[in-house]
Amino acid sequence: MSIFQLSKKSWRTGSLVVAVASVLGLFFAAQMHYSSAAFGRPISWGQALYWAFGDWYEWALLSPVILWLSRGFSFERSRWRSSLGIHFVGGVMLSVAHLLLCALAEQAQGWVEGQRVSFTASFVRLFTNRFHFNLAVYGVIVCAWHAWAYYRKYQEREAIAAELAGRLAQAQLHALRMQLNPHFLFNTLHAISSLMLRDIAKANRMLTRLGELLRLSLETTDQQEILLKEELEFLLRYLEIEEIRFGDRLAVRMEVEPSTLEAVVPNLILQPLVENAVRYAIESNPEGGQIGLSATRSNGDLILQVSDNGNGTKSGILTQANGASVEKREGIGLSNTRQRLRQLYGDKQTLELTPRDSGGLLVSIAIPFRTLTTQATAG
Repeated sequence: MSIFQLSKKSWRTGSLVVAVASVLGLFFAAQMHYSSAAFGRPISWGQALYWAFGDWYEWALLSPVILWLSRGFSFERSRWRSSLGIHFVGGVMLSVAHLLLCALAEQAQGWVEGQRVSFTASFVRLFTNRFHFNLAVYGVIVCAWHAWAYYRKYQEREAIAAELAGRLAQAQLHALRMQLNPHFLFNTLHAISSLMLRDIAKANRMLTRLGELLRLSLETTDQQEILLKEELEFLLRYLEIEEIRFGDRLAVRMEVEPSTLEAVVPNLILQPLVENAVRYAIESNPEGGQIGLSATRSNGDLILQVSDNGNGTKSGILTQANGASVEKREGIGLSNTRQRLRQLYGDKQTLELTPRDSGGLLVSIAIPFRTLTTQATAG
């Protein structure tokens, strides 16, 4: 910590001490003025303010020593006995020092008013009336400092815990993303390999499109979230590859509300869903099929939907959705998508697989609708 930072911190602490002393001085001055009047021995506001402010400003002068003792001798389990003894000795010495300052203040008042006041008599009277109260004040100041110190440590630990949790979540998300990339790449390369045996020209076009797709992927490889329009650009490049592969067997229908294009979405969130639909609605169907994609905004959420008119999966694993049995398409793509959504949005997201009345499956994702502007404001 630099000298400037230390000086700034000292000024801040000193200002806080003076402010607290002023508030306490005003409070006790009012108590002194009204209580003395109630007992038939009224004192003026000026006298009450002089005594009360003088009393607490004297404690303010002694506060650097009290704070130094508080920082140096905390009440931790291993050292609380020794710290208690040191604070008792410190409390006695500082209480006496405070009484000496009070006696000097009385001397100053007597000099101003032209009255001779015995310093010894004044100190003995103050010691008899105020020593135990002073010990209590010292104890309250030490306890208040330790309460504040423990609160600050608690906040720091909470901040560290939150930072570690955030780093863990980012590491998990990165691992899931890294698992998706080779999964997508291997599937595409397998398709190109199969096409090479039948149509070399088409296979070359697919390789070209794959290169463009990988370039887009590398541009956002470190980003967990991107704009929906960027995600759709990546998805369209992927669909160009699949259209070369399946030709007229693949039909794509897209309905994207313009207001959703600036929304923030998880990177590579749609491609696994579309790939899953291609596998079960197009690849397994000699007659081909249709894949639908929509993006809408509803009640503060972004709704992304991918649908197909296929006949389900061949996995044999069943799940219930809307009262109907549908075969669960939980491969690497969907499984990782579900985990990434949970990591990024917690309970504020849903991913549902629902059977369509006309056949096939509808995959719906709901996440909080956020743009780069709202994200920066929230941060």
